[in-house]
Amino acid sequence: MLIVELGILLACIVLGMILAVVSAVSLMQAAGGLDWVVRSAERLLRRNPRSISLLAPLVTWLLILASGTQHVIYALLPVIAEVARKGGVRPERPLSMSVIAAQHGLIASPVSAATVALASSLAGLGVGIPQVLAVTIPATLIGVLAGVAATAFRGVELADDPEYQRRLAAGDIKPPAPDAQDAVPTDPRAVASCAIFLLAILGVVLIGIFPALRPVHETFTGGVAEEGQVEMGAAIMILMLAASGLILLLCRPDPEAALKGSVMRGGLAAIVNILGLSWMGSSFFAANQPAIVGGISEIISAHPWIFALGLFVLSILLFSQAATIVTLMPVGLALGLPAALLIGVYPAVNGNFFLPTYGTVLAAVSFDQTGTTRIGRMLVNHSFMVPGLVTTVVATACALVIARVLVG
Repeated sequence: MLIVELGILLACIVLGMILAVVSAVSLMQAAGGLDWVVRSAERLLRRNPRSISLLAPLVTWLLILASGTQHVIYALLPVIAEVARKGGVRPERPLSMSVIAAQHGLIASPVSAATVALASSLAGLGVGIPQVLAVTIPATLIGVLAGVAATAFRGVELADDPEYQRRLAAGDIKPPAPDAQDAVPTDPRAVASCAIFLLAILGVVLIGIFPALRPVHETFTGGVAEEGQVEMGAAIMILMLAASGLILLLCRPDPEAALKGSVMRGGLAAIVNILGLSWMGSSFFAANQPAIVGGISEIISAHPWIFALGLFVLSILLFSQAATIVTLMPVGLALGLPAALLIGVYPAVNGNFFLPTYGTVLAAVSFDQTGTTRIGRMLVNHSFMVPGLVTTVVATACALVIARVLVG
């Protein structure tokens, strides 16, 4: 029953942190903060259309890393497609790689549900968010750059693409129109909401690096006072809920708009998925623990990459990095895998791209009017397969090396 209790406890901690983070991001979205960030990124991309294949994935990776949610990419994808077409760049290159970069930015974010789940599961091994970030940020960045290199010359140039020329000749799409002037004024409240949220993220990183910053409290057991310290999960909730309160008081967003926003809807869906999957996975593992541990412990000990493969395959089925971590990390702990290995294989949870049914994959295909970003007849021969495999393999390999050096 220990695995069941561990899985459910981990899920409860993760759910609390997801609620706190989603509350802050939803209020920031309602205050216009996310829109302001997207507009800023859009201006950068429009000023450098010929470099879109490099800039779009890097900007996407950075924005997802800072916000902890992939919902930002839905506003960026049409911009990337449009800027690429106007610059004469094959849209498949920046679009496919930006979708993959978003997934890797998510696991490098200190406030994403997946990172929080991993840090919570490894807390008993003395590993926190700073150690995880020290591995995932450089590893995923290197992986994204490798993916960009793998897609830099993919396919024919846009001007020579027969499908694009057919659509132009048939009048299915119109030639690129000149850029419209951005006349949307900057709302100080939107900028302030972003600043408050970024300060909260900085606070999360600082209390992870310097545990002494977390408050100390007294607990009474049998009438005897014992000194304790606020756990990392609770500290993250306090900071994010405090940020939510400050955004609500200072930036005056519409609470109803926050509740109806895409970030809140996505967060609630993640909560339902994680709670159900963690309970089911923990119960199944507890009922079959001797057979599972006995059957795979020697194999994984001899070939650790098999655990990474398990994370990759499960993420394909669950479509959620956080749910994959909550389901499989207790298994890794029960097998006695070291913290360095568990952190090193973390990038392998980005298998969402493998089947072309994930939301960001479908959105990228639909936003590309040129038809260069496509799903093949065999389903798996789609535009995201090569950049996804290259980025994930390189990021995982780099994470294993970095984790061995930093975590030991």
